Formats: sequence, structure tokens, C-alpha cells
Amino acid sequence: MIELLQQYGPAFLWSDGNGLSGLSMTLWLFIISMVLGFFISIPLAIARVSEHFWVRWPVEFYTYLFRGTPLYIQLLICYTGLYGLEVVRDSALLDQFFRNALNCTLLAFVLNTCAYTVEIFAGAIRNIPHGEVEAARAYGLYGWRLNLFVVIPAALRRSLPAYSNEAILMLHATSLAFTATIADILKVARDANAATFLTFQSFGIAALLYMLLSFALVGAFRLAERRWMTFLAPTRG
Repeated sequence: MIELLQQYGPAFLWSDGNGLSGLSMTLWLFIISMVLGFFISIPLAIARVSEHFWVRWPVEFYTYLFRGTPLYIQLLICYTGLYGLEVVRDSALLDQFFRNALNCTLLAFVLNTCAYTVEIFAGAIRNIPHGEVEAARAYGLYGWRLNLFVVIPAALRRSLPAYSNEAILMLHATSLAFTATIADILKVARDANAATFLTFQSFGIAALLYMLLSFALVGAFRLAERRWMTFLAPTRG
């Protein structure tokens, strides 16, 4: 175990001069995917609950498509499938984008987490008490101002518990990045196992790192819930 850590500790935990460590790459994939998915999902969630069918239907189709298929298949399509299309190869911009494994991996992760986040936020928007919206309208808030100052903040607060689950699932899903030869935690563990045949130790270190990251996420979301969801706690009387 000690020899394994001495040999692969830098690859797991910090840069050894050849690029990001497995831990750094996992965190980078997770943070970029969650941030992009979060900001894209907000306008899509508003469109998801729109009364206009032509606005709502494309978002429904997108979320059903990406929630109805495994992320692993989505990653394979982005990594190898799309580059097989002639229209992609004939475009200099698309050709350059899809030649990069990291770009393909991030594209799959962002589209997947965004689909789930859209449904989480849309459900929270539907659960906002009608009285809150009517009170905002009584103060003269309509249209984008109503969404920006009332609907979105209220929905984000109410969606924290469900969104925390999505964040943890996305963290675990980053382990699929090894499929695209991305040197994340799992890729380093597979390399260590192949070189040393210490299967339990190699994958045990990877499991421990994922578990510690998950505990950190749980703690961060619990603090956020205490800060921003206190108003939803039942009153004692």
C-alpha cells in the first residue's frame, strides 16, 4: 500500500509535472459541468413550465431524451459517434472541437446534468405558492422581472435538496471520463492496478477519494439549506 502511494500518489492527488492529477481532473470536470449545466438550465426550466406548447415542447423532448438514455451511451456518441458524421468532419470548427476528448466528455456531462437540473428547477417553479407570485404582481413585477426577482430565487431555494442529489450523482458520473482516456481518479486507479496488480488497494484509494468528495458536497449543501431554506421550516406554536 505504501509503495503504491509512493508511486501513484502524485498521479492521484497532485500534479507530477505531466498535467493535472486524477483528483484535480475529476474536480475540474465536475465543477465545469455543474456550472455550465446550472446556468443553461435556468432559462430552460422557465421554458419548461411555459403555457405555450411551442416553447415547452423542445425542452420536454431534450430532457426526456437525455434522462431516458444512459450517460455512458451519451458519452460514446459525443466521443466517437458524432465525429463519424460527414457534416462534423467537413466543418473546421466542429472537426477541431470533436477531436478533443476533453471537449467531448464535457459536452456529454453538461447536456446530461442540464437535463436533470431543468426538471428539478421546473418542479420547484411549479411548487411556488401562487400567493407569492400574486404578491409580486401586486408590486408591479411582470415578465422577466417577475422571473428574475421572485420565481427563480424561490425555485432555487426549494430545489436545494434535490439538486444536492444531482450534484453527488454527477460527481460519481465523472468516473466515466476514463472511457475517453481522460486521466481522472478512476483512470489513475486503473493504471495503478494494471501496473501493480494491487486491485483492492488501487480501487480502494479511488473509492475513498470519491467518498470524501461526496461527504464534502453533502456538508456544503446542508449549510446552504440551513441558510436559504429556514423560511420553509415549520413554525412552532
